Amino acid sequence: MDSQTLQQRIRLGEDSTLELKQIVFRGAQKVIEPHPDGLSDELAAFANANGGTLVLGVDDKTLTATGIPAEQMKTLKSWLRGIVNDRITPPLEILTENVELPNAAGERVTVIVVSVPRSLWIHESANGYFRRVADSKRKLTPDVLARLFQQRSQARLIRFEEQGVADTSLDDADALLLRRFLRQHEGDERKQLRRLHLLADLEGQKCLSIAGVLLCTEKPVNWLPSAYIQAVAYSGVNNDPNEQLDAKDFDGPLDRQLWDAFDFVRLNMKVPARKEFGRVDYPQYSLRAVFEALVNAIVHRDYSIWGGRIRLHMFADRLELYSPGALPNSMTVESMQAMSLPRNDVLSSLFSRYYPVRDSGLGREYLMDRRGSGVDVILAESERLSGKKPLIEMIADMELRITIFAAKNDRL
Repeated sequence: MDSQTLQQRIRLGEDSTLELKQIVFRGAQKVIEPHPDGLSDELAAFANANGGTLVLGVDDKTLTATGIPAEQMKTLKSWLRGIVNDRITPPLEILTENVELPNAAGERVTVIVVSVPRSLWIHESANGYFRRVADSKRKLTPDVLARLFQQRSQARLIRFEEQGVADTSLDDADALLLRRFLRQHEGDERKQLRRLHLLADLEGQKCLSIAGVLLCTEKPVNWLPSAYIQAVAYSGVNNDPNEQLDAKDFDGPLDRQLWDAFDFVRLNMKVPARKEFGRVDYPQYSLRAVFEALVNAIVHRDYSIWGGRIRLHMFADRLELYSPGALPNSMTVESMQAMSLPRNDVLSSLFSRYYPVRDSGLGREYLMDRRGSGVDVILAESERLSGKKPLIEMIADMELRITIFAAKNDRL
């Protein structure tokens, strides 16, 4: 924001998207006003509403710039980082800019302009949940808070994966990743992407949707920090760091995460063989079952949960796969074989139409099977190989865990 525009906004006073704060120091290293708890509430209130701008170094009563001394700028920015990281959950993404303004005497002083985008999540600050209303923050009542959580996760009108991601544009997408979705003679490229829900409208601006970020950017974690797979292989049967053989995080576009995780399993599982009548391999796991489990975890996980990455753990006797989120709609663990109710319709549709399978041995043409037979394949293929039926469990109604048991070596 240029200084002239900022001055004009300050002259008009605080409103639903502008908050002014004078900074008071004690000595050179301690900020005593405003209180960090109160400022955390103001910042979170912007994020929980439609975003806004906080200007540090302006008296909100006189609407004049008081400024921030150059020697105290580093202290103030460190103090501000502590607020957005430690007093707001999940941590808040902000942008800061130093701008010079004239003070009451006409001298140029420096203020800090803090831009807070509308967030994909609901943020709790030091004193609770707040939302910006007019020129002040308002504490959210339980019913309003529940409705806001619903709107920003499994929204009734706009599904979470279709919502726009603030501060993104088509320029953030990778051209090669976009190419698979574009068809000649089907009109304007932006309109094609909008029809597929890879582009969205946010406050009158075109931006990438959640699905667009997940599928069309090289690093979705730049905008969705939990959108990755954590994979670990152990030599024993316990989650023991001392027995760790291999560990990797896969954070590329979703299809790449799938194949990276699939290759991780293939490289780390044991494949003994018998050679009496020609070589016959006996893998620990059915790769078809592993593939189906990974596809389901990636496509059906809840991307609105902060901190909820997919976890893939391989042990000597089993493979465990954790997918964030409760089961969607009215589905239960018991009804998973009979029902097909995708949480993320856009991801399911695009995986079933635009992503050919690279390995013909997996029994399908595209990554997603529209018939909803994935659970049946996981159960049947795994039990055929190991003699034990996989376990599918909900953990605290927050995470789905599937356990696939390894084939026993005594079958060799």
